[in-house]
Amino acid sequence: MSTHASADHYLASPAAPPAVVTLQRALLWAMGFGGAIVFIEPSPFEIATLTAMVVFFASGLRMRLVFIPLLLLLFLVNLGYTICAAYLLDKAPIVNWILTSWYMAIMAIFVALVMSEDTLARIDLLRRGLIVGALVASLAGILGYLHLIPGAEMFTLYGRAAGTFKDPNVLGAFLVLPALFCLQSVVSDGFGRSLRSAIALGVIALAVLLAFSRAAWGLLAITSAFMLMLMVLTSQSNKQRSRIIIMALAAVAVVALVIVILLQFDFIADMFKQRASFDQKYDEGRFGRFGRHILGAQMALDLPFGIGPLQFTKFFPEDTHNSYLNAFMSGGWISGVCYPALVFITALLGFRYIFVRVPWQRAYLAVFAAYLGTVGEAFIIDTDHWRHFWMMLGIMWGMFVAAQQYMATAQLRAASADTMGHRA
Repeated sequence: MSTHASADHYLASPAAPPAVVTLQRALLWAMGFGGAIVFIEPSPFEIATLTAMVVFFASGLRMRLVFIPLLLLLFLVNLGYTICAAYLLDKAPIVNWILTSWYMAIMAIFVALVMSEDTLARIDLLRRGLIVGALVASLAGILGYLHLIPGAEMFTLYGRAAGTFKDPNVLGAFLVLPALFCLQSVVSDGFGRSLRSAIALGVIALAVLLAFSRAAWGLLAITSAFMLMLMVLTSQSNKQRSRIIIMALAAVAVVALVIVILLQFDFIADMFKQRASFDQKYDEGRFGRFGRHILGAQMALDLPFGIGPLQFTKFFPEDTHNSYLNAFMSGGWISGVCYPALVFITALLGFRYIFVRVPWQRAYLAVFAAYLGTVGEAFIIDTDHWRHFWMMLGIMWGMFVAAQQYMATAQLRAASADTMGHRA
């Protein structure tokens, strides 16, 4: 048996009846799909995730020591939130916010545990679910924006496509990872699959455009370029590199052409010009977005216990629009230190595994690019309760552990083969 196959066998999930394995994989697909349908509560994502937790833990999934650092940081972040909210727990919105934060932490740990085993099959199922969910959300947003379906207003907000999300900004941010998965297929798969992925990518990219989220536009452009660069650097042949570069340039040309065509419609061009401007009233002035960041940072230094969740608007006109500042404001110095520690440690570890030759390397590059982009976006928007952000964080940690196991097993097999060769 080859080293590659042996390592794959080592990473397989614990033995379970075929029916249980099928159910596990169906639930992972449902989690990916459900992540796109969040304008109803409880969302399909919550239902699929909670069901998956029961099924996976009942069939042998267990906490492992290697995840203790992740568990500890998540615990400390939420401990800070809970302590600083103690005097506000008579208010239902505060209680819901705290419970949601703990739930996101538990979900991230669960995803990490799941993705550390049978990694290739599980990430592929989650990827497929994410793409289908993204297509549903995108089509809802596009049809709603163009008023092509009855009740179209439920899929829009402030004249922007919101799809199956409550906020156009979150729709745009969510669509980035599925778009990256589709882009990977376009530049590296065979003609048939590449064509299907190109169509899916076109639908998703159009929805991102019509969400009119400047952050999402930038996030998609930057993460796409970063991921393609990583794919070129990690490709194993010049033919692969050439195809990626050529297809990427063709994709840029097509996107530019489509944008030019869309801007011929006045109702799209007017909103595009408005949103593309950097001269936004809510960003400017002493109490604008960036002014609030400075004033909030000054407050954070003087308040070890912060001001509690959802209290920032009592001091300023709008929310923090900065997840790192919000950690200080909502959870004091405990959360303010541990939240960025968690986020940036994960990002730094991510660079370590870029060039590790594992079967799921392509998917890893997409997740890492999307995660890193969201980490940057968190400086200008609140990502604290974005389901897909915590899912990506969990996937990253699961892949870290899986890669370590894969490399360790490959080394053991290679050493064993050398020993057998010497004996022979």
